[in-house]
Amino acid sequence: MSQENVQLVSSIFAAWERGDYSSAEWAHPEIEFVWADGPSPGSRTGLAGMAAGVREGLSPWDEFHIEAEEYRELDGERVLVLQHFGGRGKKSGLELGQMRTKGAHVFHVRGGKVTRIVFYMDRERALADLGLASDARVRE
Repeated sequence: MSQENVQLVSSIFAAWERGDYSSAEWAHPEIEFVWADGPSPGSRTGLAGMAAGVREGLSPWDEFHIEAEEYRELDGERVLVLQHFGGRGKKSGLELGQMRTKGAHVFHVRGGKVTRIVFYMDRERALADLGLASDARVRE
């Protein structure tokens, strides 16, 4: 297994954990950005599409933050990131801590560039989609 993909993804997440979503040097020009679930599921393509998808996904939240819990290389092209996130709804004032906040990202990496990101607000759905739902070590 190559640790290069995990290192790339962990560097992306390090910026995101600081609230910095400005860099896309790591992204393939035709990247596919997917919100698998949540309030606005859908897919966007390309750098502009990814930027619009991130803006749309984050727009309902104040003080949104994300933190990686575990990185797992699934195969030569996919890295699973188990993460948790928090923030406060702009309209409702609801703290994400009052809701289920364990999610996951699946990064597809080819040739040193991320070609696809799938974001899951519901970690259990991510694990089920990946065939890992019975993997108790991942579920903790």
